[in-house]
Amino acid sequence: MKKIFALVLMCALPLSLSAHAEGDAAQGEALFKGTAQCKTCHKIDHNLVGPQLGGVFGRKSGSVPNFSYSAGMKTANLTWDAATLDKWLASPAVLVPGTHMSMRVAKDQDRADIIAYLKTLPKSE
Repeated sequence: MKKIFALVLMCALPLSLSAHAEGDAAQGEALFKGTAQCKTCHKIDHNLVGPQLGGVFGRKSGSVPNFSYSAGMKTANLTWDAATLDKWLASPAVLVPGTHMSMRVAKDQDRADIIAYLKTLPKSE
């Protein structure tokens, strides 16, 4: 019986981890606009305190025109994908020392949801 339980657990664990990693874009939008406070510094289609986030997936760090990046971000040479954004949102100052971004998202699921939302954003013109 223990072997069967262990086998079921081993099969179910990857499913639960991948569901967690995928995130929920609708929940991510709610977090972006609400409790995570992302909208305080970021807009989708224009720069504020932070750079615009439309089309962030696949974009190089420090590359939004007419935005004044920190020295660390100018030289970070990152490509924004799910893994990089997860590290960034978890602890921006660890990923890019000297960054101006001080906000972090502590909960794994909140980060996954925000990342799922960011992935839906079209490139701003």
